Amino acid sequence: MPSLSASKIGNQEPRIRLEPDFDLDYGEDAIALAAAYGLVCDPWQEIIIHAWLAQTRGGLWASTTCGVLVPRQNGKNSCVEVRELFGSVVLGEKILHSAHNVSTSMKAFERLKVFFGEKKNDPRAKYPELNALVKRINNTNGKEGIWLKNGGSVEFISRSRGNARGFTVDLTVYDEAQELTDEQMEASLYAKAAAPLGNPQTIYLGTPPNHNITAEVFGRVRKNALNKEPGMCWHEWSVEEVGDVTDRGRWYACNPALGIRISETTVEDEQKSASPDGFARERLCWWCGTVQNPVFAAAQWAKLATKTPPEGGKLAYGVKFSADGAYVSLAVAIKPKTGKPHVEVIEHRSMVNGSAWLVDWLASRWKRAAIIVVDGKSGAQALVDNLRERKVGKPALCMPMAKDVIAAASMFLDGVREEAITHYNQPALNLAVESAQKRPIGQDGGFGFRGYDDVDVSPLEAASLALWGAKTTKRNPSRKQVIL
Repeated sequence: MPSLSASKIGNQEPRIRLEPDFDLDYGEDAIALAAAYGLVCDPWQEIIIHAWLAQTRGGLWASTTCGVLVPRQNGKNSCVEVRELFGSVVLGEKILHSAHNVSTSMKAFERLKVFFGEKKNDPRAKYPELNALVKRINNTNGKEGIWLKNGGSVEFISRSRGNARGFTVDLTVYDEAQELTDEQMEASLYAKAAAPLGNPQTIYLGTPPNHNITAEVFGRVRKNALNKEPGMCWHEWSVEEVGDVTDRGRWYACNPALGIRISETTVEDEQKSASPDGFARERLCWWCGTVQNPVFAAAQWAKLATKTPPEGGKLAYGVKFSADGAYVSLAVAIKPKTGKPHVEVIEHRSMVNGSAWLVDWLASRWKRAAIIVVDGKSGAQALVDNLRERKVGKPALCMPMAKDVIAAASMFLDGVREEAITHYNQPALNLAVESAQKRPIGQDGGFGFRGYDDVDVSPLEAASLALWGAKTTKRNPSRKQVIL
């Protein structure tokens, strides 16, 4: 992204602004209502509110799915307050506000409650005319909500505490959307299937995920928006790369509230304290390519790491050439008579210098192994031919069929999920596992692995082939096995 000269106020126009066509909108009415009660919008917030409240000629929302990606503390939740105030008071919508953390959900409740008071007929209410609309306010922990006489309501839940089953709503708001999982989203997905007003809408608010968050839902919503799927609007203040994190022009480009609610001094302190990647992600909204729909849970995989693999058992090697022929991975699996099978990567190398090293390595060790499984269109056949020329026994070599690759992937995935295997803590294997996505094979639901964002997952594929070989081959040399 090109450098921008610093200005006194952050950029009010998002870098990415995707909105469908519409015939009319309630934006001005909603903005005026909020302003009458002390909530005055910035120009950038007005842009978002107009898009959220835009309608088709038939009176339905032009955008049934809405998303906002903007750095922390800029004021995206004020947009939601305006939307919830107007939706509940004027439209009589039933609204569900969901946050990842209890504290975030409580803060949202307390902010909206300011408009209505602590309870029905509250003589201390700041705005008596709004309090007069109240049917009930519930301050009970975990059941917070505001119910109005016109049928409108806003209920607040924490996803970390429970789910949203049992609700029937017109509008669902997912705050901290980068933390939202498929399981949590599916629990509330059908809450708007029978929306009382027949005009449902979903709003996602968030920041870019870090490496410990999959952002499986938010990432998918963002991708759909960028692909210009119908019925969606998306507003994003961000950079495309880490770049120069000291460039103040970029700070102003990505933070619309800079110079309004955020001071340049505060951002300067953040930049000096944070890593470049961290600052770019948190303050410049850099979406760092986090894996979407990962096959493996990183925490579960890390839990299976060990420094003490089995000392003996059935040994198998797995070799996988990457799809583009640029890399080859060699892995080993050992299946002891008792206990969990173990996998590790021996080599993950570029093919720039060929595979002669691999031929030498396997030819000198094949008699220790029950089987060597070799896969990959770019080099498998040539490797097998070279090994046979080196007198490697034919029964010890296997080029798997598609059904075998499917079985190997499924076996490896089951082994991780059931915590039935161990592995060494190796960067190449860890990266492959954490970047893995399912690659469909055939028409019956079979799958192999592929890497997210072009990450080479051949270390994972080699390990899964080795594990499959160790667990399925009937060959088992009688001598004691030694991994290397």
